[in-house]
Amino acid sequence: MPSENLHSEFEELGEQLPRYRPDSIAALRRATRFTEPELKRLYRGFKAECPTGVVKEDTFKLIYSQFFPQGANTAQYAHYVFNTLDQDRSGLLSFEEFVTGLSILSRGTLEEKLRWTFSLYDINGDGYITKEEMTEIVSAIYDLMGKIVEPIVDDDVVRDKVERLFQKMDLNRDGVLTLDEFLDCCLRDEEISRSMGVFDSNF
Repeated sequence: MPSENLHSEFEELGEQLPRYRPDSIAALRRATRFTEPELKRLYRGFKAECPTGVVKEDTFKLIYSQFFPQGANTAQYAHYVFNTLDQDRSGLLSFEEFVTGLSILSRGTLEEKLRWTFSLYDINGDGYITKEEMTEIVSAIYDLMGKIVEPIVDDDVVRDKVERLFQKMDLNRDGVLTLDEFLDCCLRDEEISRSMGVFDSNF
């Protein structure tokens, strides 16, 4: 007997049929590290915020901003996170994409988290991280931290941080970071992993 999808399992709760129907619980259980009750709870929350079953970037940014203190500029970092979660580049975040990313960041292995973080920094998705891309993400992270960073971080501080990271990570000195270089350095040096945000399980 085929597995029912998540919407079918919530029909008894009186929810309206969404425009987008997610995969079955069984499929999502295999694809993530969440249990069936956890997936149902996550789906309820997702549907409450996004009744159509998908999230637009503007909505994602609004929800994301609620998790940070007032005054923090979350928009740019949320944009990059959204793009990393949006695996099919549709401009819409499905429940599957959301819960798969959440599973990696909250319960994934270190290497899984590193691979996700590499995708975050690899803004154009070409398989390499450039200094410009790293500068964009590092700047967005400092914006995210807002007023808790003292003294205030300027562009020179960001550039210096990026240069120091590249000195450690760009092993063949070709001006870009490959996934192998990224994994090798982060797996060997916990300080680098932390500085790249790998151990932050929050979106």
